Amino acid sequence: MKAMLLAAGRGDRMGALTASLPKPLLTVRDVPLIERHVARLAASGITGIVINLSYRGAQIRDHLGDGRRFGVSIAYSDEGEPPLETGGGIVQALPLLGQEPFVLVNSDIYTDFDFATLVAGSREPTLVLVPNPPHNPRGDFGADADGFVSAAAPLLTYAGVAVFSPRSFAGLERGRRPLKPWLDAAVARRELRAVVFLGLWLDVGTPERLEDARRLARGT
Repeated sequence: MKAMLLAAGRGDRMGALTASLPKPLLTVRDVPLIERHVARLAASGITGIVINLSYRGAQIRDHLGDGRRFGVSIAYSDEGEPPLETGGGIVQALPLLGQEPFVLVNSDIYTDFDFATLVAGSREPTLVLVPNPPHNPRGDFGADADGFVSAAAPLLTYAGVAVFSPRSFAGLERGRRPLKPWLDAAVARRELRAVVFLGLWLDVGTPERLEDARRLARGT
């Protein structure tokens, strides 16, 4: 099974921290966020990883290389600037992802979610949902009694972790494309399974939340 790590964003809300460094290379306990994901995906049984690149993407490529030191093969999908957004980035990366379902992970989250549960599971299209953090109090999606993602309250937050099938994106034209409209349509068709995760999860989207992740990692 392969995975795709989303790493093309500029990280504007990080201010000076990303003036000369892409957000995925910001560190927690001296380990870049994206490197931690690569290592944990490899430990879960993932053998190939695709990473989309845009802002200062060469630094990410130089840091991770071809993935051999992590026990995986890494391929890169260069988007140029501006980035293609999540949906467009997936569509462009499809030739590298192959035909089988893949795990999708936002590189700017900090979590102890066990990716092995997705690798060993049914591999049906799935969204991982978490309790709403302070910066997203309204949530994104619900989880119904049958285990599908729904639009009904109570709403939880999409964790930036999912399983998708390349076939679901077949026929979409390349170009800038947000993922949310595609997700909304898939939810309406009851095509997405829901996994609710109650463990460690942070969206490292601001300097303050990066410090939160660092404090958690230190146990303070």
